[in-house]
Amino acid sequence: MSVLVNKDSKVIVQGFTGGEGTFHAQQMIDYGTNVVGGVTPGKGGQEHLGKPVFNTVKEAVEKTGADTSIIFVPPAFAADAIKEAAEGGIKTIIAITEGIPVADMVKVMDYIKDKNVRLVGPNCPGVITPGEAKVGIMPGFVFKKGKIGLVSKSGTLTYEAADQIAKQGLGITTAIGIGGDPIIGTTTKEAVEMFMNDPETKAIVMIGEIGGNLEAEAAKYIKETGNKKPVIAFIAGQTAPKGRTMGHAGAIVGGKNDTAQAKMEILEKHGIHVVKSPAKIGKKVAEVLKK
Repeated sequence: MSVLVNKDSKVIVQGFTGGEGTFHAQQMIDYGTNVVGGVTPGKGGQEHLGKPVFNTVKEAVEKTGADTSIIFVPPAFAADAIKEAAEGGIKTIIAITEGIPVADMVKVMDYIKDKNVRLVGPNCPGVITPGEAKVGIMPGFVFKKGKIGLVSKSGTLTYEAADQIAKQGLGITTAIGIGGDPIIGTTTKEAVEMFMNDPETKAIVMIGEIGGNLEAEAAKYIKETGNKKPVIAFIAGQTAPKGRTMGHAGAIVGGKNDTAQAKMEILEKHGIHVVKSPAKIGKKVAEVLKK
């Protein structure tokens, strides 16, 4: 099985004809993702990359049966694009856009809270189920099919972890890049919960970073479930100075529990296998699964 996206997902691209949308849509199509069209207001009726272009998400859903959308819309308009996708009938929305104002995301989260929709991101690399669907900007060749679920705040560490896992003769069920902004649609806990409920996922890799309490919430949930699947974790930002944003907008130490060391201690207390170096993720996964 997989979570969020698979070979049956019908994907549309919002911001389809723009530079980023064009480049990554072509990469997704080449990977084998079932891209059924795209949305660019004012260009409806045209064809782009061999796929139909629509003026609105609603029209795209009606004509193609799309259930998944990936958003390559500039920051000033991205919040409206997310809302349009939710209103138009899309079930899984993956927002790649970086730099969406926090105030806009507050409104987005309030808007979608009562809708049957799953938002991933913003400011994320997307979601990939190897060999089935790549709905994002990640290098698809790195990911191999397997039994490990991967959730990460960091794009590059997602790719690094996936490569290490593949080199151990293992692979990924689905990898979810949740993004590193202060307000995101899918939390670490929610991603872990999806993997816990996926029968094909035998272990979970969780990559976090300084700032916020997402990892602590996930750790509490993992312990409450009886640690039914092994979880291997790495926390980025171990040398970050207090009070300075590091990389992602959400990566800032605001209190004593926001530091990498504090998070690592919390995770270990909840029965999670913590590695201190990202270079050890793959080996630790293999080691834990052999026990």
